[in-house]
Amino acid sequence: MENDGWRVETVDLPSVAPEGAPRHGMHEDAKVVGAAIGAIDGPVVVVAHSYGDIPVTEAACLPNVRRLIYVAAFQLDVGDSLLSAIGGTPPPWWRIEGDIFRPLTPETVFFNDVTDKPVGELEAQTYAVATDQLEAAAWHQVESTYVVCENDNAIPVFAQEAMARRATTVRRLPSGHSPFLSRPADLAGLVAEAATTPRRSSPASA
Repeated sequence: MENDGWRVETVDLPSVAPEGAPRHGMHEDAKVVGAAIGAIDGPVVVVAHSYGDIPVTEAACLPNVRRLIYVAAFQLDVGDSLLSAIGGTPPPWWRIEGDIFRPLTPETVFFNDVTDKPVGELEAQTYAVATDQLEAAAWHQVESTYVVCENDNAIPVFAQEAMARRATTVRRLPSGHSPFLSRPADLAGLVAEAATTPRRSSPASA
């Protein structure tokens, strides 16, 4: 999207837990996300993916946020957690090791339609991100677009569709869990469309 004139900023989440790193949970992630958004002068469209939308949801009710875009994500409400959203039981592809966890089969769960699978770039994450509960939900005040990824092996389509009912608008991609790798141009087009969509009178509220 930078080639089309967009300024793109990314955020490193402190809950990512390489060996020897301090352990941080979802709320610490949210503080970092909120600080990054607040440091930008001008309107911001926040795009988040998978777990990343949970700290975004907590942090992004800020005056300069124009829109939230949820990509194969967890559009949750106050009091929800990642673990509660998936039924309270970790899925079989989570490998839990003390206070961290990692995917057992990322090549099929995250990258099933990706040619060059970046499995070696994945880090473990602090298990607290699965149990920390949301204390705010920005989508009640900020309009949102949910992008349903129809071939996702991580978040079933029916679960995405249920959460997408909270969004202002819904779009779909015939992709796996990581469309920024498998269909980057298509995803960029949806992001640009959502970012330039005129605001409605009020965002979703339930």
